Amino acid sequence: QIKLQTTPKTIRRKQRDSMYSSVKLAVASVLCGGCATFAQQPSCHDWPQTCPGTLPTKMKQTWMMNESTIIMPCNDTGYTDPTTTLGWSIVDFDWSNGKGTGTADGWAKHKPMDDEEMLFKQVQMTTAATPGTTVWVYRNTVYGYPWYTDVRLILEDPAYEAWFFKFKPEGPWTSKKCDSAQPELCSDFYHSQEQSPGYPHGDGDCLAPGCDCGKVPCGFYVWNHSSTVVVNNQTFQDWFIHTYMLNKVGSSDLVSGFFWDDVWNPQCNIHDQVPNTCEDMGLTKQDLEQLTVDYLKNMGALRKAVLDAGKFVWQMLWTGGAADSIGTTCPGPLVENSTCAADLRELCKADSPSQTRAMMYAFSPGKCRMDPSTLPMLHQDLANFLLIRGDYGWLGHGWLGCSHNYYFPPELNVDYGVPTGLCKETAPNSGIFTRDFSKSTVQMDCNTWEPTITMK
Repeated sequence: QIKLQTTPKTIRRKQRDSMYSSVKLAVASVLCGGCATFAQQPSCHDWPQTCPGTLPTKMKQTWMMNESTIIMPCNDTGYTDPTTTLGWSIVDFDWSNGKGTGTADGWAKHKPMDDEEMLFKQVQMTTAATPGTTVWVYRNTVYGYPWYTDVRLILEDPAYEAWFFKFKPEGPWTSKKCDSAQPELCSDFYHSQEQSPGYPHGDGDCLAPGCDCGKVPCGFYVWNHSSTVVVNNQTFQDWFIHTYMLNKVGSSDLVSGFFWDDVWNPQCNIHDQVPNTCEDMGLTKQDLEQLTVDYLKNMGALRKAVLDAGKFVWQMLWTGGAADSIGTTCPGPLVENSTCAADLRELCKADSPSQTRAMMYAFSPGKCRMDPSTLPMLHQDLANFLLIRGDYGWLGHGWLGCSHNYYFPPELNVDYGVPTGLCKETAPNSGIFTRDFSKSTVQMDCNTWEPTITMK
């Protein structure tokens, strides 16, 4: 029986994915100077869109099935046991991993919090358990989390204050300046309590007398991407790319990519926000438009730096939808039973995003609502993945919440060979699709939803 995942964080991620669809229109308005019409679409070079042809060409290209898999696990009561992720080639860890909910130990209980250090240890544990495995790590592009040491250090240093937004000078404010358990601990930097650890309870449970994020209350702080202040010979953009993203963890050979969360737009639909976020900071329409432009510049420079470093990003994966769409957190299978023939006719084309983008294909049913210890459509999903995948493709799972076992079936350890061409329909409207590989032939009969993989 499939277990439905409907945790609050899963619900928030579904809502976030639906909100990304508004980003194109919002950014288009800014790029055309605030004009009234939204007909003009932004360039696919503008984050969070990704142009066809954007591929991780500096990463190892492979057709080996066991090197073409990906998952996004998490354990909020400690480290993720490497035995639960054995075999998977890319393991993407959320910032909530190792948080320490309830009585469990974790970074939320440490003084000060050390999420980033524990995340790197998790990277080392996971890669050591399965030779060839690499890890993708979480980074937020809108919010600064003080449980990350690099962020906490600059929040504590007055020289960097221009890199964060503050509460507007005059209240009332919806979010609180001071810590609930330690009312003497306050900050004028804007912060919300969204998904934040708390004492005695929160999204992660701290020890007495309260949570320790250094000299500031714990919470979601907000980067000022428009800041031009140079601190210690670094611009914000330089720090954001080289000290925050590509630091010791991000630049490690064990880390091959990232999950970049949240996004700026003129409508302040920045995701994971609480009510009146931009009002609490006193941001005007003009501020938001300029901030979006500057955010796009920083993200463009970041994307180039990460691709040049031979790494990739979950949001640059194609998980379905438009050819330039953002990789969703809750992907589903790209070929469905009810639309199998129509799906494959499109996806077998040479100009399909499955060929021109780096593709992520989720096991059925996907969409943040399955137990990954079982794969009810394993053979259909595997066959369809092999039929449509391009040079860079991964089969696996998106976000399914914390504390799961990720079943790695023996079929994923088979070498199906290298394709000799694209998939094709055996005859016009036959509904049967095949693709020849050097070591196998893959077929899907959409009339019966029956896959066949014949080894040579």
